Amino acid sequence: MNGLERLRTLLRDGGGLMATLLAPDGDASPIDGAASPALLAADGPRAEGRRGEYELLVEAIYEGYLLHYGTPRVVLVADADLRLLAGDRLYAIGLARLVALGDTAAVAELADTITLSALAQGAGDTALAEAVWAAGAHAVGWGSSDVHARAKELVQANAPEAFEAMRTSVEGAPASP
Repeated sequence: MNGLERLRTLLRDGGGLMATLLAPDGDASPIDGAASPALLAADGPRAEGRRGEYELLVEAIYEGYLLHYGTPRVVLVADADLRLLAGDRLYAIGLARLVALGDTAAVAELADTITLSALAQGAGDTALAEAVWAAGAHAVGWGSSDVHARAKELVQANAPEAFEAMRTSVEGAPASP
């Protein structure tokens, strides 16, 4: 079962409001034209032995992001306020699962990813926001690097070179665990 299917099952089995917001079975769509941040994180050596859990928790957090800024794949909400609340709930679900794994470095990385992608979206730069997600997911799976830390600083400063720095931070210096 892939991460999106596992997320659907988790939300359905959890009941409550989130279960009522699920897209009909079979309507969940994968990300168009890009690798899933969840798969990117789960494929890294830091997720070794817990790949399924990392895929699920990053899918939850990314779905929360999509509820805020894009087209969600599993949770469908017409009301704008409820959409934001559902997105926040998915952020919380994913981060809580990560905390339970004891991976504080990944918690910090995903918190930065949420913040920096929101800054990029606020500036109207969807491409930068997606680059932030790809680099953040890579840092969760492989560990961060000085190059990635610098790219995050450039995004925060709204620097013109932020996109290229974030895009290439995945290929930067060797990461640390």
